[in-house]
Amino acid sequence: MTTELWRPSDARIADATLSRFMQDANQALGLNLKSYDDAWNWSVQDPAAFWRRVWDFCDVAHTGEAGPTLVDGDDLLNAKFFPDARLNYAENMLRGPADGTGEEPAIIFHAENGVRRELSWNALRDQVARTAQGLKALGVGKGDRVAGFMPNMPETVIAMLATASLGGIWSSCSPDFGVNGVYDRFGQIEPKVLFTANGYHYNGKAFGSLDTVAELIERMPSVQSVIVVPHTEDDFDLSGLSGKGLHFTAWTAEQAGGAPEFTPMGFNDPLYIMFSSGTTGVPKCIVHKAGGVLLQHLKEHRLQCDVKPGDRVFYFTTCGWMMWNWLVSGLAAGACIVLFDGSPFYPDGNRLSEIAAADRVTHFGTSAKYIDACAKDGIAPMDQVDLSTLRTILSTGSPLSPDSFDYIYARWKRDVCLSSIAGGTDIIGCFVGGNPIGPVYRGQSQKRHLGMDVRVYDDGDYVLNQPGELVCAKPHPSQPWGFWNDADGARYRAAYFEDIPGVWRHGDLVELTDEGGMIFHGRSDATLNPGGVRIGTAEIYRQVERIPEILESIVVGQNWDSDVRVVLFVRLRDGVVLDDALIKRIKTEIRTNATPRHVPALIIPVTDIPRTKSGKIVEIAVRDVIHGRKVKNVHALANPDALDLYRDLDALQA
Repeated sequence: MTTELWRPSDARIADATLSRFMQDANQALGLNLKSYDDAWNWSVQDPAAFWRRVWDFCDVAHTGEAGPTLVDGDDLLNAKFFPDARLNYAENMLRGPADGTGEEPAIIFHAENGVRRELSWNALRDQVARTAQGLKALGVGKGDRVAGFMPNMPETVIAMLATASLGGIWSSCSPDFGVNGVYDRFGQIEPKVLFTANGYHYNGKAFGSLDTVAELIERMPSVQSVIVVPHTEDDFDLSGLSGKGLHFTAWTAEQAGGAPEFTPMGFNDPLYIMFSSGTTGVPKCIVHKAGGVLLQHLKEHRLQCDVKPGDRVFYFTTCGWMMWNWLVSGLAAGACIVLFDGSPFYPDGNRLSEIAAADRVTHFGTSAKYIDACAKDGIAPMDQVDLSTLRTILSTGSPLSPDSFDYIYARWKRDVCLSSIAGGTDIIGCFVGGNPIGPVYRGQSQKRHLGMDVRVYDDGDYVLNQPGELVCAKPHPSQPWGFWNDADGARYRAAYFEDIPGVWRHGDLVELTDEGGMIFHGRSDATLNPGGVRIGTAEIYRQVERIPEILESIVVGQNWDSDVRVVLFVRLRDGVVLDDALIKRIKTEIRTNATPRHVPALIIPVTDIPRTKSGKIVEIAVRDVIHGRKVKNVHALANPDALDLYRDLDALQA
């Protein structure tokens, strides 16, 4: 049964940037776009015309003629958007609202310890100019890599924009990574300069970073300079950094500042290097293009999320998750971005909603796991704070359960567009997500995004209302440049294009609905196959998360008796025992709301569930452990010791 939870008012639809974009396209191109579906159909049938319209509508700052929009458009792998265009990503980020004075806030930062800082657009430009001047003096230029081992703070944004202004390539990860985890990433790309804070805060404690950095640079001779940003209250010195350390505050104070200069780059030149989770081997280094990131994010912020100049966009993320890059791109829409670094549950689970209320946030984003945790803890912002300015709540990282949809509308806000967005690091953007001019249905991502020819593929056909592989059948600007150190492109092709020739295979098991929305059933490489029937893990999580005694769970398939049996591991609330009555309730809930095939053969209690640094549970790693296989890269995990809980379990031998 399809349940509508929210529908925008006529006034909201009329005021939406997407409505204005459709009217603009109708007038400029003689179209007759009346609905979101009209716009989507046009965008995938004529991608060259659509993306040119996005370029013009968003007034992309560029040098010279933009040239052709799309060449080799019939070749998904080798298609090129705007091959002759010259632009600079940082220039487009730093323009600010067209009618502003420059003194409006561009960044608002909250640290876990209560520190709050604001940077105006003018101050941000000045700091970017100073940092870029300093980097240029250190020899950073086009194509050089600059890395950030940084908390989510203003100086991280400044360092990235300064790097981009020079035509350099930025890469980052969060400071809770250990030495090996950082080296597995940065060691592959050989950065010339490394930015770090002296430390970071988490859950009421301060942690130092400089010992890790000192060990890291001994293993990475490419690093010529380390820029240290003061963040925690601890005193620090640079003596342990092999003479390469520079104090950010003093270093930038020595520069002239003023207006930044921008090195023109090709639309398809590298801007970012992102990393896969690394749970199945050394992380893949995914290279993203300057123009592709810019144009995709402009579309997502302005058209799919209705971000307007002067809005305030707050996404809870670390610098190791692609949503950090996505958040920063909100600057290109003229929005103020709100940063938070630390634990979202310190001192309690109301912290993020309190920030959203105090700073009059218009768009708040987080992970599905955070929303589920808030629901289980009874967090009710609707009863605590004023969220009257909040128009959109976004969720990603894993499928948002139907119960979490109910929770948001019951405990956060009734009149809000709840956008469950999905895509990934691979495209540094979204395949599906928000539609500000259409309804929200329980358990569904609203729509396939404009310009993204997303389909559901199963056994040679494109299907509706049944699970299959998420594929993209047409090119789009944020397809990666490729992988770093993959000269012939073999690894890149194998990752996305070889399993189902002619389309991009993303690796999600999904279902396209009659409403045009998308239901996510889990990663297709973690799909369960009891009796040869494909079952998505998300279908089980949706039912288990309804049970209040269970904090979280992870489900895997175990090879058993010439078949696969479903094994569910559950982390219970303190004081709860997994007795026969609770096991029966779990199985009944799953059988009643899914199918008998979804019911686990075994349910086993555990005290921790392994997850990546960005909070995603790692089903494949657990599956490898229970089968006695080596997990290839435990450094990618936030809590690698948790894997030991799954080794050699007697319960799995019966």
